[in-house]
Amino acid sequence: MTAIEIPQSGGPEVLTPTERPVPTPGHDDVLIRVEAAGVNRPDVMQRQGGYPPPEGASDIPGLEIAGEIAALGANAGDWQIGDKVTALVTGGGYAQYCTAPAAQCLPWPAGFDAVHAAAIPETYFTVYSNVFDRGQLKAGESFLVHGGSSGIGTTAIQLAHAFGARVFTTAGTPKKCRACTELGADRAINYREEDFVEVVKSQTQGGVNLILDMVAGDYIPRDIKALAPEGRLVFIAFLGGPKAEVNFAPVMLKRLTITGSTLRAREVAFKADVARKLHRHVWPLLEQGRTKVLVHQTFPLEKAGDAHALMESSTHIGKIVLTM
Repeated sequence: MTAIEIPQSGGPEVLTPTERPVPTPGHDDVLIRVEAAGVNRPDVMQRQGGYPPPEGASDIPGLEIAGEIAALGANAGDWQIGDKVTALVTGGGYAQYCTAPAAQCLPWPAGFDAVHAAAIPETYFTVYSNVFDRGQLKAGESFLVHGGSSGIGTTAIQLAHAFGARVFTTAGTPKKCRACTELGADRAINYREEDFVEVVKSQTQGGVNLILDMVAGDYIPRDIKALAPEGRLVFIAFLGGPKAEVNFAPVMLKRLTITGSTLRAREVAFKADVARKLHRHVWPLLEQGRTKVLVHQTFPLEKAGDAHALMESSTHIGKIVLTM
């Protein structure tokens, strides 16, 4: 099979097409003939040398795929050869074939094609587990997500809006802000021109209830200022750096909760639980068109370097997907 490997750390140009053996599914796995694979920030970090795959995972990048089941492990549950599935994987997605735990597979939502199905898992698993499970967002609460035009951001805006929250987001251009409001954000804040702390405090009762932050760095003390009493702050990435000087007095006085998580290295049982919740609560929204998967651009597998260059430019709105 054709796959994309990372022979050494570096820029997008180091991504190299190669030939690899087709993997064999394990006892609890399925083998998927990949039709499309999503491109995500962790893939870029892995290519740069800052995010190595977990022990036992494929060195081939790629965390989400869609395609057709080609072979079954002995304990693959109710899946059948020929089923169209989308799956969250720990690596191996940039390839014509990829194994996935059967419990981390979901059927394509009705009406979806491979490209849009492949763009679901990484962002939807991440957003659901961090916003609704860890962050405990409820209808009627206020929510701020940074990076609103990213794959995570466009997903978080739509799901929070669909479940009845008031949604704020930050983005870097008027075009991105318009896209965010079209997806359901009540207020998109151009962080180059406005202070998100001032905006959310002026339009809420003292701040938002939940913040999903993938920037961190100097946003951390500002997030604390932007939270309402009993507010929650959830970190999922550190694009602005993992460190900041923080005054913890407001954390105590407002009784804030600061938490965070990663997804890739979590156990299969955890991801399987999120998959079940997505199928129950989110798949109907996708199939009814109440939320959608926003795909900015597709690239053939062999042009994975161009896809990474686009992601690093941060000019995209929504997801970037590789096709086979």
